[in-house]
Amino acid sequence: MSRVLVAMSGGVDSSVAAALMRDQGHDVTGVTLKLWGGDSDSGCCSVSDVEDARRVAAQLGVPHYVFNFADEFDAKVVDPYVAAYAAGRTPNPCIECNRSMKWGRLLDRARTMGFDAVATGHHARITYSGDGTAELRRGEDPAKDQSYVLSILDQPALAMTLLPVGEMTKADVRAHAQRLGLRTATKAESMDVCFITRGGRKKFLDARITPNPGDIVDTAGAVVGVHDGVRGFTIGQRRGLAVATGERRYVVDVDAATDTVTLGERRDLLCDEIELSRLTVTGTPIANGTSVFAQVRSHGAAHPAVWLGDVLRWETPQPRVAPGQTVAMFDGDRVLGSGIVA
Repeated sequence: MSRVLVAMSGGVDSSVAAALMRDQGHDVTGVTLKLWGGDSDSGCCSVSDVEDARRVAAQLGVPHYVFNFADEFDAKVVDPYVAAYAAGRTPNPCIECNRSMKWGRLLDRARTMGFDAVATGHHARITYSGDGTAELRRGEDPAKDQSYVLSILDQPALAMTLLPVGEMTKADVRAHAQRLGLRTATKAESMDVCFITRGGRKKFLDARITPNPGDIVDTAGAVVGVHDGVRGFTIGQRRGLAVATGERRYVVDVDAATDTVTLGERRDLLCDEIELSRLTVTGTPIANGTSVFAQVRSHGAAHPAVWLGDVLRWETPQPRVAPGQTVAMFDGDRVLGSGIVA
């Protein structure tokens, strides 16, 4: 029997994860992280989510605690998120939260408290190779697979992680929750950034960034419009441009230094390679020349590429990925690692 700390968000997946750990005979303790103290309607960081987690833990007969990491969340997730948009980048705060909070601060706390493992309700799997190396793999349910957002986990983190629902489909999870009579069985999923209300990104950023107006130009440099700040644009965007060009146009570049946004055609988005920084590998380093499948968004398709050491070269040109976004690399269903677009 192991001592397992289960991160309980108040959703159905983490509720079932806690139940499965208990039923497997582990000594289970539930914990909910208090990360954001402002407005939230995403079903992730609200008071009602803490209450749902607490009541599920009580029903399962396991202890439940709340860890307040709000100050660190502001410093490591919210502040960098705002700074990235001010610099013309497009961050992924959920991945950074996984890196610095769930598998950073929480994992450290679990070790200090003497827990053997941390379990979550993410839809991904961990297997072990013959030499004992932990391998992160896609979840059983392709539609709910979350291996992309866990691609920042390294070997020490994976070795202390349990993903109980990774072998289940979402329908299986809800059915199991209903069999147990858990209050979260039919609860809607959290889909948005937890510290921003739905549709409120611009308002959130405007309260924290002094916008600098600038020009919107075409690929030839001709001014076709003006904007009130680069924080409202991201590479590949084609809606909300407030420019009537007569033809479909996409954001192909955001230059915060000159407050310039460049629009182009779809073909102008295509590129042969992308440079990655802050590389994380789940196991052994990825050798130069390794063929991989690269995924650039949480539920996007993975495309063949070759890893060349800080550079990922596509087999066929792909649309540019916004700086600040995460690119995960796969070998089949196994995650090799990830990096952030430089």
